[in-house]
Amino acid sequence: MAEEKVTTAAPAQAPAAKAKKKNSKAPAFGVVHIYCSFNNTIVTVSDDKGNTVAWSTAGSHGFKGTKKSTPFAAQITSNKAAEKAYALGMREVAVKVCGPGQGRETAVRAVQQAGLIVSSIKDITPIPHNGCRPPKARRV
Repeated sequence: MAEEKVTTAAPAQAPAAKAKKKNSKAPAFGVVHIYCSFNNTIVTVSDDKGNTVAWSTAGSHGFKGTKKSTPFAAQITSNKAAEKAYALGMREVAVKVCGPGQGRETAVRAVQQAGLIVSSIKDITPIPHNGCRPPKARRV
């Protein structure tokens, strides 16, 4: 007669507990980085050390294609990011604007409308001081 092997399975362990989301509060002062390109608008709210508190993009709010670069898309995007930061406890911000896009001023106004106090506005768009080396002259 064949012997039956009886294996005892280890008792099922409970699945690893999911990591709880930190109920972090943002500091009262932060920095809003607004990047407006010809194709998109990206808004990031960080604390004074550079850690991201909230962010938003035009594409994440349903804008597609050329509508992502409009001033209206920049307004909605920066308003949503500022509201998230305001809900976490941020009250005063310094704004850094970068890029050549259309919605730069509209985005700064939307940050103020969300309830954040804007202490300073700085343009950090990179400007070439001498530019790239031009191509050599064409010989015919």
